[in-house]
Amino acid sequence: MNPIILIMIMATIMLGTLIVLTSSHWFMIWIGFEMNMLAIIPMLMKNYNPRSMEASTKYFMTQATASMILMLAIIMNLLFSGQWTITNITNSTASMLMTMALVMKLGLSPFHFWMPEVTQGIPLSSGLILLTWQKIAPLSVLYQIFPSINPNMLLTMSILSLIVGGWGGLNQTQLRKIMAYSSIAHMGWMTAIMIYNPNLMLLNLTVYMAMTISTFMLFMYSSSTTTLSLSFTWNKTPMITILILMTMLSLGGLPPLTGFLPKWMIIQEMTKNDSVILPTTMAILSLLNLFFYMRLTYSTSLTMFPTTNNMKMKWQYENMKQIPLMAPMIVISTLTLPLTPLLITLY
Repeated sequence: MNPIILIMIMATIMLGTLIVLTSSHWFMIWIGFEMNMLAIIPMLMKNYNPRSMEASTKYFMTQATASMILMLAIIMNLLFSGQWTITNITNSTASMLMTMALVMKLGLSPFHFWMPEVTQGIPLSSGLILLTWQKIAPLSVLYQIFPSINPNMLLTMSILSLIVGGWGGLNQTQLRKIMAYSSIAHMGWMTAIMIYNPNLMLLNLTVYMAMTISTFMLFMYSSSTTTLSLSFTWNKTPMITILILMTMLSLGGLPPLTGFLPKWMIIQEMTKNDSVILPTTMAILSLLNLFFYMRLTYSTSLTMFPTTNNMKMKWQYENMKQIPLMAPMIVISTLTLPLTPLLITLY
């Protein structure tokens, strides 16, 4: 892609999200979502082939439907309240439709069907943007309207997302689909805590983005897209393989790593609010995610594949890929659990 065009597209994607973040007028928020959606389509089709075209079409159709439902909810709210202010939602039907539109944009269950297919059909760099940056705008709007959202509806979708994110990833061999199902499960955690403490949702989003960016950086560095290609990296770049496995276990929420930090704080916050069954269920369902990450760890590090010669390590060669900020992102996504006491005092 032409560098000037790439810069313009990336600037439009960022500007669309920033408009959503800084606006208090529903129409400007809708315009920000539209700018963001139309600008990311060329990024999804960067490697032009039938698979990426299919993924881009699925993404466009889903996001356009969500935008139409959002505009319907905005107009209904306007007719009832007479104003475009984001915090003034007086109609319960409009609130329900807004929530549906925003969770459809997020890929929360039961509106999750597009996410694994779209993530699988696009390049790793585009998948990185789709699973991190694209979550910011819908979550920021949910953060602002959360007092008007029906809590039972949101909690039901959160539990469904945890179930789908765990069960859906169990039978996958494609790493991009595994990351998509992991994203669905993480969105379930974020929307569940939004009712009790929205600031913890922001912390969870930050940690999730750091872990996902690190994992995608390592996938791009090692050119791994399937479980099989990941298992062969042990003979080529053992250090990178270890780092991939650490970040993946962190994504699963294994206690010594950073991924356990938001889960710990969310469970603690929910139990403080006299909710015991819900965090227990969520913790049990998160074991499904941890299981398929452990399976990847097993297939990569605990099995040695047959080789035609006596050399288990391949000949040394220099990887020419330059991925900036990879080392600090890996440190952030694996080793920041000791900061939990400080974060508990802040949140």
